[in-house]
Amino acid sequence: MTDWSARTEIAVEVWALPEDQLPAHVGEIVHGTIRDILHEVERQARARTVAVALTVAPGGLRLTVSEDGSGTGAEALETRLRGRRAELAALGGSLTVNGVPGEGTTVSAAVPPKGLGR
Repeated sequence: MTDWSARTEIAVEVWALPEDQLPAHVGEIVHGTIRDILHEVERQARARTVAVALTVAPGGLRLTVSEDGSGTGAEALETRLRGRRAELAALGGSLTVNGVPGEGTTVSAAVPPKGLGR
């Protein structure tokens, strides 16, 4: 994310990351989801800051990525993340995209413990 931030001049704030390693297939889905979100933010959001929080607790995994851009790209982001939503659903999880025009977009994903192999 540091390279992406330097290249795009969009600040990235990381609020939380899990201490334990995720199962490889889950890590690939999470990494790909974050990558796809950042690509869309760079392409059209006109954001100044992106905040990323990834936590793993007894209740499962939670990923939240928020940007403070135009919020008008939620529909495009929704389309771009269709495949990621299906991958998360296969783990019993979910993905939501909420955009507020003029205030930014937030993507939230969750995977229950059983989807993490726990």
